[in-house]
Amino acid sequence: MQKHPDKIIKICFISPKAYPLFNPRVEEVFGGAEVDLYFLATELAKDKNFQVFFMAADYGQPEQEVYENVTVVKSVNFRRNALAGARQIWKACHKISADIYLVKTASLGVPLLSFFCKRRNKIFVYRTASEQECNGIYLRKHPILGRFFINALRTAELVITQTSVDSENLHQTMGVSSVVIANGKPLDPVNHKTRNTILWVGRSDAIKRPDLFVKLAEVLPNYPFTLICQKATYDAGYEELLSQTSQIRNLQFIKRVPFQEIDRYFAQAAVFVNTSDSEGFPNTFVQACQCGTPILSLRVNPDDFLNRHRCGMCAEGDWDVFVAQLKQLLDPETAKRYGEHGRKYAEEHHDIRKIVEQYKTIFRSLVEKKQEKNRQ
Repeated sequence: MQKHPDKIIKICFISPKAYPLFNPRVEEVFGGAEVDLYFLATELAKDKNFQVFFMAADYGQPEQEVYENVTVVKSVNFRRNALAGARQIWKACHKISADIYLVKTASLGVPLLSFFCKRRNKIFVYRTASEQECNGIYLRKHPILGRFFINALRTAELVITQTSVDSENLHQTMGVSSVVIANGKPLDPVNHKTRNTILWVGRSDAIKRPDLFVKLAEVLPNYPFTLICQKATYDAGYEELLSQTSQIRNLQFIKRVPFQEIDRYFAQAAVFVNTSDSEGFPNTFVQACQCGTPILSLRVNPDDFLNRHRCGMCAEGDWDVFVAQLKQLLDPETAKRYGEHGRKYAEEHHDIRKIVEQYKTIFRSLVEKKQEKNRQ
């Protein structure tokens, strides 16, 4: 029987850009990493044995608020310099005084958090956000920050990856061991609606290649396409993308959809398309599977799940195959079959109620080990 610690566990998630998920009135950009931690934090907060904090950026909100039993604490201001930001994060960490601090996505905040936890005898946990953090590409792109990032991961009490391939790559390239936990999401019932569009959802980051979805719409002018694409931070090419799409009659461009409303677009889609060069495990894949929407991916296929679970197709980077696969998935019977497989896959692997139990077991174990170590 699992032995529980004799006190409530205080845990703090750090994801500065996640604040708009808690407060939809703030219409700022966020990504899959933020969604992942938001779902985890709000589900964990349902358990009275955990006191959950979430460190967010400064969007002009009060110093501290409570959403869905999660205490959201204001920290870094993106309009100020890096040194000021580091001070704000350090101050917020000190104020919260959690047992465990969990951060996701490589940044200067990772080595800072590692140092804080070491100085204050706290537990540091890192969750990877992209395959590039694990396969050595991030280190090659950022040789200095990448070295600090690797050193921070080596001090972590635990590193969590999204896929088995990421876990293997992280160990091979950096010598860092990890456990694999899938992204979790509340799985609402499937809403069977008329499926009348080919869908793309994401930010306008260059690595996500929305331009290729635009090209796909041009190649297939007789099919309706919907591009939901919020402007990524520092994207200088967004207006050019807007101009380009305005000339394509079969393509609807939507700049932003509130996160609480996005599932209905997946439910109305005949196919969900991913054109990214690289990802971790996209939350949009889970959203598509939840809604019974087949997935078409140009390159991204984490742990080969699209093929193994038959919930979509991957073209392995081949454009002609990509176009041909889309035509296959637009067949109603084929789409229905792949969609049903996707829903089953989501229920088995991404139900947040199951995922959070894995985290609870890990968090309890980490606290018990820390308590034992402190008694020695």
